[in-house]
Amino acid sequence: MICSLVLLFAVVAVRISSHSGLPTLLVYLGIGVAIGTDGIGVTFNDAELTQVLGYAALVVILAEGGLGTKWGEIKPALPAAAVLSTVGVAVSVGLTATAGHYVVGLDWRQALIIGAVVSSTDAAAVFSVLRTVPLPKRLTGILEAESGFNDAPVVILVVAFSSQGHMEPWYTLIGTIALELAIGAVIGLAIGWLGAYGLRHVALPASGLYPIAVIAIAVTAYAGGALAHGSGFLAVYLASLLMGNARLPHWPATRGFAEGLGWLAQIGMFVLLGLLVTPHELGDDVLPALVVGLVLTVVARPVSVLVSTAPFRLLWREKALLSWAGLRGAVPIVLATIPVVNDVPGSNRIFNIVFVLVIVYTLVQGPTLPWLATRLRLEEPEPADLGIESAPLERLRGHLLSVSIPQSSKMHGVEVGELRLPTGAAVTLVVRGGTSFVPLPSTMLRRGDELLVVATDPVRDAAERRLRAVGRGGKLAGWLGTGAG
Repeated sequence: MICSLVLLFAVVAVRISSHSGLPTLLVYLGIGVAIGTDGIGVTFNDAELTQVLGYAALVVILAEGGLGTKWGEIKPALPAAAVLSTVGVAVSVGLTATAGHYVVGLDWRQALIIGAVVSSTDAAAVFSVLRTVPLPKRLTGILEAESGFNDAPVVILVVAFSSQGHMEPWYTLIGTIALELAIGAVIGLAIGWLGAYGLRHVALPASGLYPIAVIAIAVTAYAGGALAHGSGFLAVYLASLLMGNARLPHWPATRGFAEGLGWLAQIGMFVLLGLLVTPHELGDDVLPALVVGLVLTVVARPVSVLVSTAPFRLLWREKALLSWAGLRGAVPIVLATIPVVNDVPGSNRIFNIVFVLVIVYTLVQGPTLPWLATRLRLEEPEPADLGIESAPLERLRGHLLSVSIPQSSKMHGVEVGELRLPTGAAVTLVVRGGTSFVPLPSTMLRRGDELLVVATDPVRDAAERRLRAVGRGGKLAGWLGTGAG
């Protein structure tokens, strides 16, 4: 009963936060705090369980983010994102740890742990913000890829710094990170490709099984990467990225299911973290958290961006936005449970500092990012692409494509005959304003129309490419350099 009420309140809170500008993350954390020791009085102090459930939630969040990332946008940004996720993380850890040691007075182990924990941008926060802030594709690609990639090296660093005994030499850590990332990348791409191939060629008996299969494949990628002593987080992100761009059957339903699971994972993780914290114990750690956060935000993150993007041609405005868009969220708080579980001296103080830091700087950075993008003239509305859902017709050896024409599509005003679909594909039905009819070749398509297109297996991909090309380039697509690719 309590769990269902918390979930319902959290769903309503999304609506409230969207109107008030308050980050949803803080609302969920507030629910957990209100239920906890200093609120209703529910006692919860199992850091190990929180860590396990937090990892599980992060897997789902990374899977949802990967499924929603467009390969065309992220591909040009991969080199910059890869450097920012490795070299940038190293720079950020070094500068933040130095401030923690010399300014705040932490010992080096505690300072390095905090530096590593807060150097990871939060996938849930980044994906959530990017849904509402239309940025240039290059910046969107860098931020999405960075948030998907940098969890892997950060987890390795936090575990190494939190281990008992002497810490490993820096060159050993670099080698370990490189090896685990390589293993995770290979396993993630392999499982993602096999999963996409299987789902595209096997007709499941019910459409509702496709979303379940996709999430199961993503979790398998994480498990495979972890069992092979690689980065499971990188594996799940890459596998999901590959499946998300493979034009799977019943894709809109799969995407909606994954998004719902992502919201559930965020709600559960944030509420649990709010339960774990004891607010009346945070007083002595507020000032250290503000100092570390200030160094991280105005020094470490900008320097890491400048160093990482030096080889790439980015405008100063773009670098400024990347510096401010290093959003933190639940991931640093989850990672802060690692030293608690490992009984690192001062681990409770580490957790409290990270918690306060995330709360304060989420309040500062999240709501101001859209304003900064506008001031830097980096807002860029994206043209809406066609929404195409494919359902296999196993016995007929074909596919039924459901096509939605958005408001900004150049398919508006195109006649059905001008689509020039390949032989073996045809528009069989048009739904307009709640009324369906069989179109003629001279039927002119309009914004908001929904089309049913039947295509045989051999021409299914060509038909999809042609429809998307007309949606982007109009009836002359293919003749004026906007071909069906």
